[in-house]
Amino acid sequence: MSTDFAIEEEIESAAESVGSVWPLHSFVTANPLAGFEDQPFHEAVEAAEQVLGGDGYPSADVFREAWDAGRIEPQEVQRGLRSNGYELDPETSLDRLAAAEPNSTSETAPETEQVEAVLTKWLAAFLDQGRAAWEMPNRELGFYEAFRGVSPYDSNIPDSRALATLPADPIEAVRDRLTDYPVGQWVDIFEFHLAGLPGWTGFIKQRAADGDEWQLTYPITLPGYLAVRLVLADQFDAPLAPSEAPEAEAADGADADRVPLPEVWLNAWEASYRAELVEPLTDASASFDDARGGDRPDAQLVFCIDTRSEIIRRHVESAGNYETHGYAGFFGIPMRYTGYDSDVSVDACPPILDAEHRISDRPQQTTDETRGAYDRWQSALQVGKSAIKSLKSNAATAFSFVESTGVGYGLALAVRTLSPAGFAGFLDRKDAHVPNEADFCAPAVDHDPGSAGDLPAGLTLDEKVEYAATAFELMGIEEFARVFVFAGHASQTANNPFDSSLDCGACAGNPGGPNARVLATICNEDAVGRELRERGIDVPEDTVFVAGEHNTTTDEVELYAGDVPETHANDIEQLRADLDVARAGAAAERAGDMGAETDSGVRETRRRAADWAETRPEWGLAGNAGFVVGPRPLTDGLDLDGRSFLHSYDWRTDPDGDALEAILTGPMVVTQWINTQYYFATVDNAVYGSGSKVTHNPVGNVGVYQGNGGDLMGGLPLQSLRSTDDEPYHQPLRLSTVIHAPVDRVTAVLSEHDQLIELLDNHWLSLTVVDPTQDHRAFHYDGELTWTRISEQSKVSPDLSATASVADD
Repeated sequence: MSTDFAIEEEIESAAESVGSVWPLHSFVTANPLAGFEDQPFHEAVEAAEQVLGGDGYPSADVFREAWDAGRIEPQEVQRGLRSNGYELDPETSLDRLAAAEPNSTSETAPETEQVEAVLTKWLAAFLDQGRAAWEMPNRELGFYEAFRGVSPYDSNIPDSRALATLPADPIEAVRDRLTDYPVGQWVDIFEFHLAGLPGWTGFIKQRAADGDEWQLTYPITLPGYLAVRLVLADQFDAPLAPSEAPEAEAADGADADRVPLPEVWLNAWEASYRAELVEPLTDASASFDDARGGDRPDAQLVFCIDTRSEIIRRHVESAGNYETHGYAGFFGIPMRYTGYDSDVSVDACPPILDAEHRISDRPQQTTDETRGAYDRWQSALQVGKSAIKSLKSNAATAFSFVESTGVGYGLALAVRTLSPAGFAGFLDRKDAHVPNEADFCAPAVDHDPGSAGDLPAGLTLDEKVEYAATAFELMGIEEFARVFVFAGHASQTANNPFDSSLDCGACAGNPGGPNARVLATICNEDAVGRELRERGIDVPEDTVFVAGEHNTTTDEVELYAGDVPETHANDIEQLRADLDVARAGAAAERAGDMGAETDSGVRETRRRAADWAETRPEWGLAGNAGFVVGPRPLTDGLDLDGRSFLHSYDWRTDPDGDALEAILTGPMVVTQWINTQYYFATVDNAVYGSGSKVTHNPVGNVGVYQGNGGDLMGGLPLQSLRSTDDEPYHQPLRLSTVIHAPVDRVTAVLSEHDQLIELLDNHWLSLTVVDPTQDHRAFHYDGELTWTRISEQSKVSPDLSATASVADD
């Protein structure tokens, strides 16, 4: 192995301690401590604190507030204290927690601050995605080479002219700066510098791994970034190696094997929530009708497993004879999507998957008039955007612009500022007259073997059938209504750098409507229907598949039903009317959660969507704590308060456990990412979040600063997590997963996936199984593939030999 390759590997290893950060236009919620998941949670947060400086547990005040509010059961705290060897009562332990909290934070050396001021200036210039009026020169050569070209002219760098002699190879530049340090210390030095600006490092790490068009055009690598940082540290005489940190002492003299007090309290809080979640699910398992069949619903609607869908699903079901299901919002199709007349493609699938197909929207031949109206509106918008851009960047233009537009422009600004609800009404009226892209476009789903590109265009018939069958099998759907809706979801907000974090997480922070349209198009094909029926999925001839999109800010569900046959026109009309009723109920419920009047829920949510001064257009996934995998009757009638992800699954239609395996290795992992992002951003917003939106400063469409410079903020803002500066909204709990299935089947799936066992055994999430084959008893995963029967608190070992017999029941 060459020395250069060894250094590159060590840099990659050091970067594992820094979580990936996605660009603003496709912000993905992910675990900021993903690189520490191979450690038990309490060890991981301690290690991350040493590297990144962030707290890993809620403060004593947060625990006390939950304790006083009755969210933490006393017996759970007492059990945790006793089992971990703490001879303390709950009140005394809280006092000790508060006394042990540090009063100060470590300070960065002034020389390092100078390094980072120069470094972030050039990072922002190089990584800009089309926002800068003047581009940094030589970007196509890569970050290190471009920096070599401009740095000699940077007057903020001491002796900058000397940088003209930097070696052409960044690895050589790294090696030159570390000649005075033993090779065995280099990984620690790399980690020290990569963790210095974790937001920028995480962004570079993600971009290099993703290899998108910006990366291909203007490449940047971790070795190149690290070389520049080390060169600047050398120039400013900043520390090259970390100082030795004092060894941490175990609290209360406890040994290293005992979990810390905050972990005891966190476990107790989670156990208290889990008990409230599991008990009604166990009761429902024992009482709901197992018989298949019954009245055919008027329509079936599949929503994303997103926690916001739990609310709208309840209200849809109460509005009529409707059946709802939950499925990951990319609808199982890992695709790279390009909208009509768009220059940008997005990977609309979870980050744990690679896109496998290119799908583009294509205008249909019979809609020239509709397409023309859309094009005219977009052209007018583009002219307006160009004028605004010119206005911002040219002082002279500002006078001529205002003079030519006159009072009309000022009036528009006034309406949007003083009456956002009125402006929302204008947008609604505009939408009624201006066609949606989906009205005249259709996704090009047919396979095109002659199309150029790194991904195949469209899908073959076999692929179409497989995606459709997988969806129905994972959800356990055996009967079909006349209208079957796939409803993706997206958020609507007027002025929010993190708006993509409110879109579909399963679509990598993009709207889910395109994925819904692709699956609906596939399922409507006669050839696909015939193949499905041959596979035992009996789709009736009169079933029509429709795509839609749920606006999670306003709770409006838009149906893309322009090509629905006349035979189903009345069905669609009734469904739209009932969706309006469901919207009113869901909007009232969510308006109440945001402190608004519930009797004006629709108006309030529309105002928030249109108000460019609104820092909290919606709550997003704040409050998430549970993930329930099971048939809808398990949760039907339960108000889960928008805190649970819901994935449809029927163990009776999954004899081999393949569907369960797909859910555990896919959606459960993604929901754990989302949950930990919210957890850590709540626990320590300064390190793992992004502070207040009020002082956000967007940078080059890649991220935000707090203030006028520094590190990219990698997490959620305060307004997404707190009701006010002093009042928390999100409760920082790790994910509690509940599965309705035979416990031995779940064990069999886990035994095949070390990654899942690692997450569970290291307590990054918890797992409870409600077993319908064992008198509907609940079993809690206890580590190393063992379970505790909740009612008896007795361990049971896995019996994998029973899997086959249970599957045949």
